[in-house]
Amino acid sequence: MASTARPRKALPVFDAARLANAATAKLRAYDPGHDLPALRERFGDAIAELGSNENPRGPSPRALKVMRAALGETFRYPDPRGMVLKRALAGHLDVGVERIALGNGSHELLMLLAQCFADAKHSIVFSQFGFAVFPIATAAADARAIGVPALPRSDRAAPLGHDLGAMAKAIRRDTRIVYLANPNNPTGTWFGDAALEKFLAAVPRDVVVVVDEAYHEYVEAPGLSTALAFADRYPNLVVTRTFSKAYGLAGMRVGYLVAHPSVVSVLERLRESFNVNNVALAGATAALGDKPWLAKARAFNRAEREWLREELLERGYRCLPSQTNFLLCVLARDASKLEQHLFERGVIVRPMSGYGLPRALRISVGSRAENRRLLRALP
Repeated sequence: MASTARPRKALPVFDAARLANAATAKLRAYDPGHDLPALRERFGDAIAELGSNENPRGPSPRALKVMRAALGETFRYPDPRGMVLKRALAGHLDVGVERIALGNGSHELLMLLAQCFADAKHSIVFSQFGFAVFPIATAAADARAIGVPALPRSDRAAPLGHDLGAMAKAIRRDTRIVYLANPNNPTGTWFGDAALEKFLAAVPRDVVVVVDEAYHEYVEAPGLSTALAFADRYPNLVVTRTFSKAYGLAGMRVGYLVAHPSVVSVLERLRESFNVNNVALAGATAALGDKPWLAKARAFNRAEREWLREELLERGYRCLPSQTNFLLCVLARDASKLEQHLFERGVIVRPMSGYGLPRALRISVGSRAENRRLLRALP
C-alpha cells in the first residue's frame, strides 16, 4: 500500500546563530557523551554503562515508593520553594532554611551563580582539569576565564588536582567567582580541610568561592570533611551538592546549595520558579532520610572501587587515587583506540580528550557484573 504521507516542505534559510548574544555565540553545547538510549537498544543487557558516574545500586526503596505516589500529583505544579525538601536539608545540615537554594541538578545552580554575579567586566578563576561546567558557566556570563594549571602528574598528594596556592595568586581585582570541586571530576583528586581554610583566608571577601561537593557522600579520606565547616566564618563561601551520585537519583535532577542568605536571595531573582518537579522533591526528601541505604551505597562503592582499581593495576593500567565513584585511568598512549575497542564490545567509558587529557579514560564504578565485563573486554 502506497504511503499517503505528504512530503515535508523544505524550511526557509534562516541562521539564528547570527542573532545570538555575544556570550551565547561563544558557547559550545555541553557534551553528554554517547547516545546511551540508542546504545541500550543496540546492546540490550550486554551493555556496561560506566561513563556517567551513576550509582549502579539505584535509589533507596523508600524514595522509589514516595516517587510512585507523587506521580498522582503530576497535574499540579510543584512547590515553587521546595520547602519540604529545604526543611529536611536544613535539619540534615544544621543550617537555616534561608541558606538553601534548590536546582535542577547542581549544574543549574553553578550556571546561575555565574549569571547572577559575573559579566563581561569580571573574571572567574577555575582549575585546569576541573569540572566542565565551570568554563561553560563563565562563558555563558561573558566573563573572562582564568584557568590555572593543575598540579603536576608527579604530585603524590593530588596528581592533576587543584593548585590552591596558584589559584589564590591568580585572583585579580576584577575576579568575582572562584570555582573549586572537592573531590574533583574528572580527576577524582581532593584537597583537605586545612588547605581549603588557608585558601579561604587568602581570598578577598568580595570574591564568591564556590565549592562543588557533588561526590561528598563518598568521601572517607582523613583530613577531609566538608567546606560547610567554614561557612559561618566565610560569608562569601557557597557549597553545591547533588542527589545524582550517591543517592542514585540522577534521572530526577535535584541539586542544592548552601550559602549566605543574601546569596540565595540574589539567585532567587533568576531561578526558574518550578525548577524541581513534584516527583524529584518527594524522592530527594525520602532519600535524604534513608540513612541505612546511603551507608550501604557508600560501603559498596568503597569496596568495589578498590577492587576494580587493583584489578586494573594488575593489568598494567595506572589509576589515580579517588574519593569518588569513578577512576581516572592514565595511559602511556592516546586513549581513543582503547575507548573505541571497549565501545564496540558494549562497555561505555568516558574519554577525556575534551578535558585536555587525551591519554585518560574516566571509568565509573559499576556493579560487579559490569566491572567484570569491562575487565574481560580489555585488550
